[in-house]
Amino acid sequence: MFAIERVDPDAWERARALRMRALQDSPDAFRVTADEEAATTAAEWRQRLERPDAATFLASCDGVDVGLAVGAPHHQHEADAGLYAMWVAPQARGAGVGGALISAVIEWARGAGYRAVRLEVGSTNARAARLYERAGFMPTGVTAALPPPRAHLVAHERVLDLQP
Repeated sequence: MFAIERVDPDAWERARALRMRALQDSPDAFRVTADEEAATTAAEWRQRLERPDAATFLASCDGVDVGLAVGAPHHQHEADAGLYAMWVAPQARGAGVGGALISAVIEWARGAGYRAVRLEVGSTNARAARLYERAGFMPTGVTAALPPPRAHLVAHERVLDLQP
């Protein structure tokens, strides 16, 4: 069994540890590299987690953190939220953790009044694409290359409409 919790700045070390695990486990799934993220200070981590317009969710199983997802304003569409930093530890995949993290971000976005939730998924990440599809995210047709050193990878935007 697992639990999902929205964390505050006091959980910055847990969030940072999960983020670093994610970047090391799945480097091609994220815009930021592990080296770039490692330079983030404790104060910057605390600032991320205290933003009133964002929410960071951690998943844990038997006291071990196994997943992370962040909801925040979308970087291009101001009326929409973005689902960022989504990751589930290999030992917890297939147990519903990813779906529960996605649901947490969707509910946060709905409660915050966003009209939709947007995300990007890499073309080589078929498992994540299926997870997002099951959650109702539809392809928009918008694609973009990841920044170097992964410019050869393509991210595909997906959107979930929150309007009734």
